[in-house]
Amino acid sequence: MPLDLKSTLNLPKTDFPMKANLPQREPKRLEQWEAMRIYERLRATHKGKPIYVLHDGPPYANGPIHLGTALNKTLKDFVVKVRTMAGFDSPYVPGWDCHGLPIEIKVDNDLGRKKLEMDPLQVRAACRAYAEKYLELQRQQFKRLGVFGRWDNPYSTMTPQYESVVVETFFSFYEQGLVYKGLKSVYWCIHDKTALAEAEVEYENHTSPSVWVRYPLTSDAGKLSPALAGMKNVATIIWTTTPWTLPASMAVTFSPDAEYVALDTGEWIYIVAKALAQQTIEKCGLGTAKEIASFPGKTLEYATFAHPFLDRTVLGVLGDYVTLDTGTGAVHTAPAHGADDFFTGVKYGIDLSCNVDDAGILRNGLPEYDGQQVFKANPLIVELLKKRGVLLGFEKIEHSYPHCWRCHNPIIFRATEQWFISMEGKLPGGTLRSRSLEEIKKVKWDPAWGEDRISNMIATRPDWCISRQRLWGVPIAVFQCEGCKEFLNDKAINRAVVELFAREGADAWYKRPAEEIVPAGIKCAQCGGSKFRKEMDILDVWFESGCSQAAVLGHEPGLPWPADYYLEGGDQHRGWFHSSLLCAVGAKGGTPYRGCGTVGWTLDPQGRAMSKSLGNGVDPVEVAEKLGAEIVRLWVNSVDFREDVIASDEIMLRIAESYRKIRNTFRYILGNLDDFDPGRDSVAFGEMQPLDQYILLGAAKVTADVREHYDSFTFHKAYQRLKDFCIVDLSAIYFDVLKDRLYTSAPKSHARRAAQTALWRLGDGLVRLLAPTMSFTAEEIWEYLPKFSGKAESVHLTLFPAPGDLTGTVPAGFDTAGLIADWSSLLRVRDEALKALEVARTEKRIGGSLEAQLHILAPESLYPLLERHLDQLRYLFIVSDAVLEKNSTGNGDTGLQIEVRKAPGAKCERCWNYSIHVGEDETYPTVCERCRPVLAELEATEVR
Repeated sequence: MPLDLKSTLNLPKTDFPMKANLPQREPKRLEQWEAMRIYERLRATHKGKPIYVLHDGPPYANGPIHLGTALNKTLKDFVVKVRTMAGFDSPYVPGWDCHGLPIEIKVDNDLGRKKLEMDPLQVRAACRAYAEKYLELQRQQFKRLGVFGRWDNPYSTMTPQYESVVVETFFSFYEQGLVYKGLKSVYWCIHDKTALAEAEVEYENHTSPSVWVRYPLTSDAGKLSPALAGMKNVATIIWTTTPWTLPASMAVTFSPDAEYVALDTGEWIYIVAKALAQQTIEKCGLGTAKEIASFPGKTLEYATFAHPFLDRTVLGVLGDYVTLDTGTGAVHTAPAHGADDFFTGVKYGIDLSCNVDDAGILRNGLPEYDGQQVFKANPLIVELLKKRGVLLGFEKIEHSYPHCWRCHNPIIFRATEQWFISMEGKLPGGTLRSRSLEEIKKVKWDPAWGEDRISNMIATRPDWCISRQRLWGVPIAVFQCEGCKEFLNDKAINRAVVELFAREGADAWYKRPAEEIVPAGIKCAQCGGSKFRKEMDILDVWFESGCSQAAVLGHEPGLPWPADYYLEGGDQHRGWFHSSLLCAVGAKGGTPYRGCGTVGWTLDPQGRAMSKSLGNGVDPVEVAEKLGAEIVRLWVNSVDFREDVIASDEIMLRIAESYRKIRNTFRYILGNLDDFDPGRDSVAFGEMQPLDQYILLGAAKVTADVREHYDSFTFHKAYQRLKDFCIVDLSAIYFDVLKDRLYTSAPKSHARRAAQTALWRLGDGLVRLLAPTMSFTAEEIWEYLPKFSGKAESVHLTLFPAPGDLTGTVPAGFDTAGLIADWSSLLRVRDEALKALEVARTEKRIGGSLEAQLHILAPESLYPLLERHLDQLRYLFIVSDAVLEKNSTGNGDTGLQIEVRKAPGAKCERCWNYSIHVGEDETYPTVCERCRPVLAELEATEVR
């Protein structure tokens, strides 16, 4: 019976599927991890090892995840898994921000007028249900991405334990005298009817009316300059883009050091900054106005002016904040509607009253605008200025204007009584500001510019406005004496509130009257009164989220305080990084993090931010459903997260193609290890063929590089290094060369076992390097790798390979550098050989490369190397024969000449190489001299 030659080949055999089918397989993998309690197993396995804590910044629980949150959470998963596989105990407790305006607004919209009939507890219950709904949705979506964590016991800002820590942190500030309640002009959202902190303000383009208005001088002009003595019709010109603030205009502020001039138009004399005089003449149509006097701005202090339409004297004042880049150098000042204006009003004892209510309605004004919302009042006031003859110029401008970050409506400044934390409040060793700046220097910022950014923000920020006029949050849990209106600050009361919140949550503040909370016998230290009312403002949600480090860390042995790492978006230098730092410095005396990483924005290929209105978003949930969560993870792996990152459906498809190539690399490895037992069949490094040794040394260098990239969290560099090694070094070179040896050698031959050993070491090492990022596929590969003693149930329960794991023991004195140099040169020759073969194929001189014999004319510099490896050249170049000659006239690589000729002899029906020895053996007449002994060995084995 004729021998079936194909059956004698060692063709790849594996059940590892070529097609990933990630959308179908990944959910099953998640079920497997859930069943084996992978997170708990990791904690048990790594117990007692050095601890590394990444503290999770809480996403807001008010909708499905988007690509930005997927990027953020996946990066954190990379960090945690990388640290875990590097030998740390790296727990991950995910968290959610559940209080605040976005949820309360959504619930308001859902409830409509019904809310007016509900008590606060019912509204809070509706908000809680809304937050719980999206917390659960996001939890499942994050788990779908393959993120490991303590999902069954996360932290949330609305649990009793967390709320008690928030109020405890507040009391720490309060008891140290850093908290005060006072009247200030603060950012105010008229849509949401609440104060805003700086971190809750975003700047967007806005069109405003720009007006130049006459303020007639009512004091003696001669005091400004002798040239103006006895002059009538003298005035200044103010410029503003908020006409609605003019009813609150109480002063005109001038720059003390700037030079001002008097411009004579013939009818009026106008006082403006010299640097802005020409601009003012053009904007106000002052024609041929001539300068008749000049004087420093400080002379305008305490000059008086007439309000343009109210019976009011307006005071001239000075302010260093007056700039000369636009306007007139004369700034209309409304203390109720600007931060600088407010402080100027306090300095000069000017009325600070606010006649704009919480909905932005103007009150106590003239009929022309009274009862109007501020932005709707703008054209009405402009018309009033025209009628009074004081409007000198008007135009509309588009400029950057503050908006509420939650509802995205334009906001205003409004003077109201609010609670503040003083940045200049005294702490041991300095003030809250100075101590925070000191602590910033102890942190490793990545990128390094993060240090300057947060330092500048801390250095220049005003006192922290921590009160909000809403329901859904943690109340500012202080009591006010009904008699003298003094606020109590008693540690016993404060402790009672903390314990109450720990038992019942912040709802207790709305459920229980003051007398049930205040311990018996407490009296007001000021007046001796015993009746108290509760403060009903809630705390800023940034204060709440800033307390997460105190709520989550330092309570369990495996979660120490401070955190090793925070990783969030670039806007968090004024957000969570910022509030966490202030809360920790104020309450604990130090920084809450040792390192801070900054993540860029997700943009489309045109550089635009992703938005529903533009329709340019990439939904990570949809990508997971269509291509697999692994593709989202690999995209995250491929980008430098410190920069703005680009994503699109097309980019995800390109990532999927890279994934396919990496997967096929491992399929090749697995397919050739079907009959390999690492414990029984492994070949020592010193007994391997040089090409095997070279590729394993290369893999060891890759391992060292990737681990270095992982240590620095440069995941994109690790991805590129691994991808290139898999696709280029392995698939395009090593695997291509190896096929002949693997397929045609005797199954148990030393040459084949050496190749299999190399493949096993490559598979075992590379899959562990890929596990943190390609978590689903790495687990799948791990299952198909050969079993060996001590093999872990999951790849995620292993550690990273050391570079030496890829080679095994290298014999003492082994010339590693020489081997690498030799094979680097041989591969360059291979590149030239492949080019020559491609030309021959194009010219139809050969079909496949095995039809070729290469005639190599080598320069003296290359000849010795090629001669030493002459027996291996045919396999390296994948041809049937290679003939070597010395080119005595050539020099270096440029002297290399390769000629492609037809291989002599006949084609071996088993290995397809051409040989002059085919037909010499009567038993196996159609095979070559290499295949004959293999067939004989196989037949002898069958007989036995």
